[in-house]
Amino acid sequence: MFREMLENVIERTEGSLGALIMGTDGIAVEKVLGEEGKNANLDVAAAEFTSLVRNAQRAGNDIGLGGLREMVVALESATIVMRVLSRDYFVVLALNPHGNLGRGRFELRKAELKLAKEFAL
Repeated sequence: MFREMLENVIERTEGSLGALIMGTDGIAVEKVLGEEGKNANLDVAAAEFTSLVRNAQRAGNDIGLGGLREMVVALESATIVMRVLSRDYFVVLALNPHGNLGRGRFELRKAELKLAKEFAL
C-alpha cells in the first residue's frame, strides 16, 4: 500500500526524483526513487533532513504555534517537500529544480489524508 501511494505521487508530479515515508528516527519505512533520485542519494538526504523535521516540530510546539505540518527546502539541485503524517512519521517528495512544486504539495496532502489511519497513534 505504501509503495503504491508513493508511486502515485511520483507519477502525478512532474519533475519528481523520488518519494519516501520516513520515521523521525531517520529510517525509511518505504521509498520509491527514480534513477536521478538514486544518483542523488535521496534516501541519505531524507535521513539527514529528519533532524530538521524534529527541530521544527519542537520549535513550533515550544513557541506555541503548534506542530509542524509541512516543510520545503529548496537546494540548487533539488527541492525537498516534507509533509508530517504523525509525531513519528513524515513523507518526503524530492523534485528537480524545474519540478511542479504546487502539484507535489497537493499530491502529498492527498497522500497524507489517505495514510492518516495507518499512522494514527
